[in-house]
Amino acid sequence: MEVSNSGTSITKIEETAVEQFKLCLTDEENSVAVAAIKTLLHLIKCSKAGTVAELRDEIGLAKKALTGMKQSVVSISSGCDLFVRFITLTSLDQTDFNECKKLLLKRGDLYLQNVSKSRLKIAKLGNPFITDGTTILTHSVSKVVFQLLKAAGDVKKRIMVFIAESGKDKSGWALHQKLQQLGVPSKVILDCAVGFIMEKIDLVVVGAEGVVESGGIINKVGTYQLAVLAKAMNKPFYAVAESFKFVRVYPLNQEDLPNDEKYKDSTSGPDDHPAIDYTPPQYITLLFTDLGVLTPSAVSDELIKLYY
Repeated sequence: MEVSNSGTSITKIEETAVEQFKLCLTDEENSVAVAAIKTLLHLIKCSKAGTVAELRDEIGLAKKALTGMKQSVVSISSGCDLFVRFITLTSLDQTDFNECKKLLLKRGDLYLQNVSKSRLKIAKLGNPFITDGTTILTHSVSKVVFQLLKAAGDVKKRIMVFIAESGKDKSGWALHQKLQQLGVPSKVILDCAVGFIMEKIDLVVVGAEGVVESGGIINKVGTYQLAVLAKAMNKPFYAVAESFKFVRVYPLNQEDLPNDEKYKDSTSGPDDHPAIDYTPPQYITLLFTDLGVLTPSAVSDELIKLYY
C-alpha cells in the first residue's frame, strides 16, 4: 500500500477528499469550487501530518483526486490553488506545527467567509446594469446569474429572461424553475433559436467556470456562440464570476482547452460532444466579479494580485 510522507494511505486521502466533496455538493448553495475549498479545509482539520510539507503533500493529493472527477476541472483547480495561496500567503513563524495548523485553519475559515459574500457582492455591482423593462438572454444554469436576476426581482424591476436550454443535459430548465418560484418571468428556448430571439434581447449575461488570463471565459458549451451573435447584433455581453474562478491559463482557441475538461462528461473522449467552450475577450463587454466590474483587459492585473 502506497503511503504519503505523513504515513497516511494515499488512497485513503483521495477517498476521503472525494467523499467530503460529494457531501459538500449536497448543499445546493455550494458551487463545485466552494465544495472543493471546503473539502480541503476539512482535510486540514483531520490531517495527521506532522509538518507543513507533509500537509502540502496531502492537499496536493486531494486536489488531484478532485480534479479527476467529472466536475468542473477549471473551477476546482483555480479554487484549490487560490485557497492554498491565501492560507499560506504570509510566513508561518510558529515553530510548533499545531499552532501553525491552527493559523492555517483560521485563515481558511476567513477565506470561506469572504467567498460566501461573493455572489451578493456581484449581484449588487451588476444590478445597475439591469434596468426596469430589460429583456435578458442567458445560458444553462449559474448560481451567480441566478443571484443577479434575483436581486433585480427583489427591487421590483420588471424583467423578462430567455434561457437557452443548454443541451445535452438541458440544464437551462433548472434556472427556469428557480425563476418561476421567485415569480420572475422566464422562458426556455432551444439552443438553435438564440439567433432568432437575439433581436428581442437587451443584454446577454452568463456565468463562467473559469476566467482566463486574457479576460476570456471558459463556460458551458454554447456560450461562445451567444457571444458571437451578441457582438454581431450590438448587444452587451456580460459574464459574472467569483474571483476564485480566475485561472492561470491562456487559451488561444478551442483546441487549447484540455481534453480532460472539454470532454469531462464523455466516455469516448474527443469523438464525443464537448462540455465547455472558450469565449475570447473581444466578445465580452464587461465582467461582474467580487473584485469589481472589470473590462477583459483588466483581468490579467487582478490575476497577478491574486497569485503573486
